[in-house]
Amino acid sequence: MKRYKTIAAIIWAMVLWAPSNVWAQDIDEEDSTPAIAESHFDVPESSVIDEVIWVVGDEAIYKSDVEAVRMQSEVEGVKWNGDPDCSIPEQLAVQKLFLHQAALDSIEISESDVVSGVDEQINRWIQIAGSQEKLEEYRKQTVPEMRLSLHDEFKNNELVREMKQKLVKNVSVTPADVRRYFKDVPEDSIPFVPTEVEVQIITQQPRIAPEEINRIKDELRNYTDRVNKQETTFATLARLYSEDSGTARQGGEFGYVGRGELDPAFAAVAFNLTDPKKISKIVESEFGFHIIQLIDRRGDRIKVRHILRKPQISRENMEESMARIDSIGDDLRNGLFTFEEAALQLSDDKDTRNNRGIMSSVDSETGALSSKIRMRDLPSEVARVVDTMKVGDISRSFTMINSKGKVVCAIIKLTNRIEAHKANIAEDYQVLREVVLNKRREEVIHNWVVDKIKHTYVQMDDRYKNCNFEYQGWIK
Repeated sequence: MKRYKTIAAIIWAMVLWAPSNVWAQDIDEEDSTPAIAESHFDVPESSVIDEVIWVVGDEAIYKSDVEAVRMQSEVEGVKWNGDPDCSIPEQLAVQKLFLHQAALDSIEISESDVVSGVDEQINRWIQIAGSQEKLEEYRKQTVPEMRLSLHDEFKNNELVREMKQKLVKNVSVTPADVRRYFKDVPEDSIPFVPTEVEVQIITQQPRIAPEEINRIKDELRNYTDRVNKQETTFATLARLYSEDSGTARQGGEFGYVGRGELDPAFAAVAFNLTDPKKISKIVESEFGFHIIQLIDRRGDRIKVRHILRKPQISRENMEESMARIDSIGDDLRNGLFTFEEAALQLSDDKDTRNNRGIMSSVDSETGALSSKIRMRDLPSEVARVVDTMKVGDISRSFTMINSKGKVVCAIIKLTNRIEAHKANIAEDYQVLREVVLNKRREEVIHNWVVDKIKHTYVQMDDRYKNCNFEYQGWIK
C-alpha cells in the first residue's frame, strides 16, 4: 500500500510539473488547452519532483531510483563503465528483466535470509562508521529505518543472483577449451598470479588461571542480576561490556540465525530459550563466556542478543605457552617427529589439526579448499612471519588472534612458495579455467539479456536514446 501511495504522489507530481510536450500528448488535438499548458508548464528538468524515465515490461524506473543508486555508488566508491546517466538506468532495467524471470521461475528468498543479510550489511556499516550512532548520523536514518529501506533491495539482489546462477549452472569448460582460449590470447591478457604459499601451523592456547575464569563468571552473574532487578537493560550492558565487536554496538543483537551458524555449545543453550524475559545460564564456547537473551523465533531460526566476556591471559601463562611451543619447534627441527604428527597430537587448531596442520583458503567461485594461499589472504600475523622464511623453515613461536578471536601461540612451517608470475597451463590450470569459465558465463548472461530485451516492452525518455548501452535492443 505504501508503494501505491508513493506512485500516486509521483503521478500527481508529474501532472503538476510535466513539460509541455508530455502534457499535450494526452489532450485532444481540438482542445485549446495545450497552448495554455505550453505557456504555463514549460519548466526546466531540474524542477521535476520525480518522473518515470523508463518502462520495462510493466515495471517503471523513476528518476529518483537512478539518483538513489548514484548516491550509494558515490558512498561506496563504485565506478561505472561509461556515462552513469546511461549505465545506471540500464542496469536497473536489466535487474527488472531478471526479477521478472525469477518470478516466472518461482525463485524465492526466505524472509529469515533477507533479515539476516540486511543485519549483516548494517553490522558491516557500523564497523566502518565506528559506532551505530555515527552510522545513523551519516545516513540520517535510524537502524530500524535502514532495515526497512534495505529489505526489498537486498531481497531483489538475492533474487537476481539466484536467477543468474540458474542460467549458468550447466556452463562448463574442458581442458581443451582452456588451451584453445589461451593459445592465441595476447600476452597482456594472461592473468597474473600473485605470490602464493603453502603453510602448516600448530597453535596452542595459553592456560587461563581458574581465578580469572571465576572473575569473568562473577561479572556475567552480576549483569544477569542487574537486568533481573530492572536496574538496566541487557542491551545497554551489551553495548558497555560485550567483547563481541560485531554485535556489541547493536546491544549484543544477532540477526536471525540457524543452529548450524552458531557455536554448538552456544546454540544448544540459545535454542532452548523460550521466555524473552529470562536470561540464560553462563555458556562457555570457543569464543569465551556468554549470557544470552531470546528476542524472537521464526521457524528454525532465532534472534538473540548476548554478552561475551573473554578471560585475560597473564604474562606468566603467556610466557609459559610460548616456551612450550618453542620446545615443540626445537624437537621438530631436530627430527624427533614430523610436523604432521605434531599437528595431529599437539595443535589446538581444530581447522587444521586433522589436515596435518595445513592451512587452506576457500575459492570464492567454487567453494573448494586449496592449500595454496595468497600472501594477502593469510592472517596478518602469519604473513609477517612467512615473509622472512625460506621453504622448509620452521618459525620461532609468535602470538596471533585465531578465527575465534582468541590469543594463541603458534609456530609455522613454510612448505612451498610460488613466486608471482604469469599464469600457465602446467602450474595454474585452475586459475585459467576460472577465467574461461567466467567468460562463458558472462556470454550466457549477456545473450540471455539481449534475447529477453527482444521480447519485452521497453519505453524510455528521449534523452536516453543516444546512450551507448552495454546491451543492444533497448531502443525499439
